[in-house]
Amino acid sequence: MTEQPIKNRLPRIVVIGGGTGLSVMLRGLKQKPLDITAIVTVADDGGSSGILRNELQIPPPGDIRNVLIALADVEPLLSDMLQYRFSNGTGLAGHSLGNLMLAAMTDIAGDFVSGVRELSRVLAVRGRVLPAAGQAIILHAEMADGTIVSGESNIPKAGQPIKRVFIEPENVEPLEEAVEAIRSADAILIGPGSLYTSIIPNLLVPKLAQSIVESEAVKMFVCNVMTQPGETDDYSVSDHLTAVQAHIGHHLFDYIIVNNGEIPPQVQLKYAEKGAKAVHLDLDEVTRRGYKVIADRLVLFRTYLRHDAARLSHHIYQLVESWMERKR
Repeated sequence: MTEQPIKNRLPRIVVIGGGTGLSVMLRGLKQKPLDITAIVTVADDGGSSGILRNELQIPPPGDIRNVLIALADVEPLLSDMLQYRFSNGTGLAGHSLGNLMLAAMTDIAGDFVSGVRELSRVLAVRGRVLPAAGQAIILHAEMADGTIVSGESNIPKAGQPIKRVFIEPENVEPLEEAVEAIRSADAILIGPGSLYTSIIPNLLVPKLAQSIVESEAVKMFVCNVMTQPGETDDYSVSDHLTAVQAHIGHHLFDYIIVNNGEIPPQVQLKYAEKGAKAVHLDLDEVTRRGYKVIADRLVLFRTYLRHDAARLSHHIYQLVESWMERKR
C-alpha cells in the first residue's frame, strides 16, 4: 500500500498508558484533527477487571473501557450507562456495565482484541483502541527492601519504595497493530497515569519499547500533577523520568509537559490527608538532561484534581503541528 503524502493526511498520534488521566486527556485530543491510536495497559488485576480477568481468562477490561468511552462519539447518557457500576446483585455487585459488555463482545467476536474492535465500531470511537498485548500480564515489583510484591493492585499497598517493576511473561508479544501504529506515528505520547502500574508496564512489553526507541516521531511525556501514595511518594518530575529511563535503558522523550499552575491550599490539604502532594518541577535538572519542557496551568479541580483536557490537548496539538511542519 502506498504511503499517503504527509501533507494530505491527519497527524498520527499514538497515546500509551492507562488509568483515569489517560481518559481525561483523550477527551480533549479527540476534538483535534488527529488520527489517534490509544495503546492501553493490560496489567490491571483489581476490582471488576480482576474478577473478569480471573473468571473468564481475558485481559482486564477496565482501562480499555475508560478509553473507549473517552473516544466514543455517543450521547452523555450512554457514557454514564457504560460507566454504571452495579451496587447490588449476587455476582453483579461491583461490576461496571461497560466491563460486562466488553466481556460479552469478546465471547461473541471470538477474542478480546476483536471484541474491543467491534465495540469501538458500535460506539463510533474516534480513532483506534488497542490493548498493549492480546493477553493479560502479571505485574511484579521489587521493593526497596528486596521483597517481591505480585499484582498491580497490591504494589501501592506494600508500604515500601519501589525499586523496579517487571512483567510476567517477560517476553509477551505485543499486538502487531500496536507495533505498526508506533512505527508509522508522527507523535508518541506517554502518560499521564500511575507511573509504575499504568505507564511502565506498557514499556516493558519488549517489542513495544524497541519500536518507540527506534521511532522518528516526536515523543512527549505528560507528567502527573500529584504524587501517588505507595508509588511515587515525594517524586519530582526528574524522578519520574529517571524511573522510565532505568526500566527502558533509553532517554525516551523530546518534550515533557508539566503543570506549573497553583494548586489551592485547601485542595493540597485534601490530598495531603491521603499522602499525596504536588509533583515538584525541578526545571533545571530536567533541562540539564536535555529535555524540552512545556509548563502551563494544566489543572482543574472539581471533586478531584484533573488535567485541563482542553489546555493540555492544545499544547500537544501545537507540538505535533510544528513537528509535522518540519517534516513537510
